[in-house]
Amino acid sequence: MLNRAFLALVDRLPLPSLRVQRILAFAVILTQAGISVTGAVVRVTASGLGCPTWPQCFPGSFTPVGVSEVPVIHQTVEFGNRMLTFAVTLCAALIVLAVVRARRRREVVVYAWLMPGGTVLQAIIGGITVRTGLLWWTVAVHLLVSMLMVWLAVVLYAKIGEPDDGVETVQVPAPLRWLTALSGVALAGVLIAGTLVTGAGPHAGDKSIDRPVARLEVEIVTLVHLHAQLLVGYLALLVGLAFGLYAVGITPAIRKRLFVLLGLVVAQGAVGVVQYFTDVPAALVAVHVGGAAACTAATAALWASLRTRELLPANVADRVAAH
Repeated sequence: MLNRAFLALVDRLPLPSLRVQRILAFAVILTQAGISVTGAVVRVTASGLGCPTWPQCFPGSFTPVGVSEVPVIHQTVEFGNRMLTFAVTLCAALIVLAVVRARRRREVVVYAWLMPGGTVLQAIIGGITVRTGLLWWTVAVHLLVSMLMVWLAVVLYAKIGEPDDGVETVQVPAPLRWLTALSGVALAGVLIAGTLVTGAGPHAGDKSIDRPVARLEVEIVTLVHLHAQLLVGYLALLVGLAFGLYAVGITPAIRKRLFVLLGLVVAQGAVGVVQYFTDVPAALVAVHVGGAAACTAATAALWASLRTRELLPANVADRVAAH
């Protein structure tokens, strides 16, 4: 009953073109990646508890309140990050309405619904992070879920661009697809190690003396080396994947995604090296988080391009359907 009522309501909306759907999907990618960067800005400016309660900013108020205990700049930064959640939610809601109204295939609709679902999950994790006083592992989970949402948003964008009545086409042999999946697992390891470095690093998110933030009690140099070695492994897998893809022949679209990904990973490694030798300046932390989101998006784009849906000539399509 609820599903019928929802569909009836959606059917009153204008029919979105493919271009509109792709623009909305791209906006979802930007907002999901952007909120991870603004979250990093919150942390490096020690504004994590600029709004000390959740879902309200202060007890009895959803907006910042002029109190001497919390500097105005910290309130502004944290409240701004919370406000960006509305942009994420709006984009997530619009993409769901667009694909449902356009009667896209089930796969696309499922990926679209994951966007608002992930937003709700992130809001809950954010509330836990504030209420636990910025415990390092809650901050880590918050970032990792953001990276997962970026991955899913990129796959959604790719799926939207494919014809619903197309036939699934495998662009490369299965071993190379598995190698691409393994590079995604390696990326996950790099991201997890990076959050551990953050948990033991100098940017805790709040500097209040009366409420010190609990940190990960592990030697940070050890964690940095772990993070760096995993990045090297991730890059090595991508280089091996590149040779394999060229050996079997690849489309221009796959080649472009591969080169972009390799460039981003090398640039991200360079930023990490500069951070290490300059005592982790605050500005580079935000750049590094943005780079992590970019590497995640590029890896997801490469993965999605290896198995696509394409329209076939009518006679070929009829034979495939009959088979």
